[in-house]
Amino acid sequence: MQIVLHTRNAQLAEDFGEIATEKLKSLSRFNVHIEAMKVEIKHENNPRQGKRSHSVTLTSHGAGPFMRAEGVGFNDLAAFDKAVASLELQIRKIHERSKDVPRETVITHLVID
Repeated sequence: MQIVLHTRNAQLAEDFGEIATEKLKSLSRFNVHIEAMKVEIKHENNPRQGKRSHSVTLTSHGAGPFMRAEGVGFNDLAAFDKAVASLELQIRKIHERSKDVPRETVITHLVID
C-alpha cells in the first residue's frame, strides 16, 4: 500500500509519518485490497475551535472499494486515531461481506405409499 501524506497549514511531528504508516499497514490483516491511501492533515487557526482544531481525512485510491474516513481532535494523533477507527469499521464491513459463508441445502424427500 502506498501512503501519501498531504498537509494544509500544518507542521507535522517527525515521527508522525512512521506512526501513520505502521497503523495503516496493520489494516492489511483484512482481505481488502487497497492500492494507495491519501492522508490529509489540516490545522484550523481559529482559537475557538480548541478540541476540533486538527482534522485528518483518509481516502483510498486505486482498485478496490472507495473509502473515506475523517477524524477531528485536539492534536494530529488523536484525529488520526479517530479516522483510522472509522476506516477500520468500513474495511471490516467489506471483509465480512466478502467471506464465503457455506449454506447447507436441506433436501427432503416425501414418499407417500
